[in-house]
Amino acid sequence: MLTERTWGSVKKVTYQWTSNATGDATAVTTQQYDGAIQRLVTVPGTAGDQPTNLYDVVVQDGDDVDVLMGEGLDRSNVNTEQVNAASLGIVGYSTLTFVISGAGDSNTGVVHLYIR
Repeated sequence: MLTERTWGSVKKVTYQWTSNATGDATAVTTQQYDGAIQRLVTVPGTAGDQPTNLYDVVVQDGDDVDVLMGEGLDRSNVNTEQVNAASLGIVGYSTLTFVISGAGDSNTGVVHLYIR
């Protein structure tokens, strides 16, 4: 499930995902975004639903460029992890495609993306 919210100048996109049989999950935002990526937070599922260790998160803009600049790769399957603005890119008036890969069959997690 993908939720998109705006508070003042900060936009938050949350993707609650469940991987398919090949370990992948995807979603596309309904809104277009413009600004600097301020923060990425990844939260793995728990117990029997946790993803395979070192699963990947990529967020592509309309040009198929990863706005996370590779910082969503190799995520922990037990720890909530964060990446701050200094390591992340920008998006220029584009929808965003969230791509989860290597997560294992029917596993879950959450990705929070903050844009300003």
